[in-house]
Amino acid sequence: MRIGELGRRTGVNTHQLRYYEAQGLLEADRGANGYREYDEHAVLRVKQIRHLLDAGLSSEDIAYLLPCAVGEAPELLGCPDLLAAMRSRLRRLEDQLDRLARSRDALTGYIAAAERTGSESYPPFDGTDLESVPA
Repeated sequence: MRIGELGRRTGVNTHQLRYYEAQGLLEADRGANGYREYDEHAVLRVKQIRHLLDAGLSSEDIAYLLPCAVGEAPELLGCPDLLAAMRSRLRRLEDQLDRLARSRDALTGYIAAAERTGSESYPPFDGTDLESVPA
């Protein structure tokens, strides 16, 4: 099947499919006309990639994990290297969550302190969008 058909069957746009191929996540043969040709297994592979991306894994992580992937969800076979890579990714996520929680707590404290000072404090706030204020 060609890339457009693969995109329709998986709900993934062709730009993303080309990216997956460039990252080594997806393989295509080339027809005599130069068009990408995918076999039936590509549908399953794209669904696996999407699930793993949704889990927060990078394309580099996924390239490492895909040989151990079975089924659409996918289920991953538990080889030691695979488990070590997933545990490492989990630790990075937990570190990010810890940093976000500390930032949330600090911001909550600043908001509470600002609310305690009352509206007569200086400088007056004119309602300018805080999204433009650097973090």
